[in-house]
Amino acid sequence: MKPNILAAAKSLGRLIRGNRWIQLAALIVLSAGANALTRVLGLPVPGSIVGLFLLLGLLLSGAVPVAWFSQGARGLLDHLMLFFVPAMLGLVDHPELVGPLGFKLLLAVFVGTPAVMVGTALVVEAGFRLKSRDVR
Repeated sequence: MKPNILAAAKSLGRLIRGNRWIQLAALIVLSAGANALTRVLGLPVPGSIVGLFLLLGLLLSGAVPVAWFSQGARGLLDHLMLFFVPAMLGLVDHPELVGPLGFKLLLAVFVGTPAVMVGTALVVEAGFRLKSRDVR
């Protein structure tokens, strides 16, 4: 690398490392880019998941140091509760979910989910037993 390019990269690294707002903006740009990429490629997964794996790849490869995103990510985590406000507003808009209808929905989820898991486990276990019996 040329010395002036290397100096510019180090300067950019210091700027990013020391500024929470730039880190937050970089995370938002990464998220928007992953959403656009998902739309353009027609991928059947949310852009946020693509962005998550893209950032993970950049961090694990060492192409981007963790320090470049640590303060911005910490800031997002500090305000995580604000992301759950829309769920609360949904309950305010649909108060029937707090009454008998909501109870029925919760019951269906808490009974149905374990029933499906146990049923799947039993079917898989039966399949393994049949397969091991055929092998003998």
